[in-house]
Amino acid sequence: MSFSISGKTAIVTGGANGVGLAIGRHFVDKGANVMFADMDEKQLAHELGNNEDGSAQRYFAGDLREKLTLANLLSATIDAFEQVDILVNASRQVVPSDPLNPDDDAVELSLNQNLLAPLRLSQLVAKRMIKQADGDEDGTVGTIVNLSSIAARRTHPDLLGYSVSTAALDQMTRNLAVSLAPHRIRVNGVAIGSVMSASLQNTLRDNTDYRADIEDHTPLGRIASASELVSAVQYLSSEASGFMTGQIMTIDGGRTLLDPVAAPAH
Repeated sequence: MSFSISGKTAIVTGGANGVGLAIGRHFVDKGANVMFADMDEKQLAHELGNNEDGSAQRYFAGDLREKLTLANLLSATIDAFEQVDILVNASRQVVPSDPLNPDDDAVELSLNQNLLAPLRLSQLVAKRMIKQADGDEDGTVGTIVNLSSIAARRTHPDLLGYSVSTAALDQMTRNLAVSLAPHRIRVNGVAIGSVMSASLQNTLRDNTDYRADIEDHTPLGRIASASELVSAVQYLSSEASGFMTGQIMTIDGGRTLLDPVAAPAH
């Protein structure tokens, strides 16, 4: 079965840096059209250059927590490429939280960014996928891949909002997989351990002991590069995974094989 995504059109959120940028660039290299979406327009322009018509890569800047922005992102993608076949919800926000502070809004922020934004975008994109597949009765109509975290299955009090929101994202993935299966849209997730994202780089700069702590609790003894995730996302986006839906693939260097409660789950 082919891993090919050539000729497909993908929306990749969190596309200005880190994991999202790596996935989008890999997809372009494999022949896909990609709309990189992110809030940081300056960084998008820096990484991707001119937003030129006719290019296989375009970018869209806006706050994806806003419903109107999501609708405009989908419209911009259709205007540029006429269709959408793949959605990769790669935008994530890690916000430290105080579980004993009722005024701490980290949980609300995390739910808006890590759950509600990908849910609403998935709903919009799924409707478009169904519409453009009218009359086509063969194969997969579209694929959605949600980037989650092993924090969904681990306990780390300082990451209450992140843990809760990614656990909810995993359940959303399973629910959408069942709901969209009759329409031949597949929905899967990738739960990642410590990957050298922009947020993790910032954390490591502020806490020099954090890297050693992560490496000590990871059997493979290192932090993954963003490029190490892209083939898994391509697999889930291609017909090679044509009978796979509602699954959460784990890529964490073996971290979840161990059981220390306080181990970092960034």
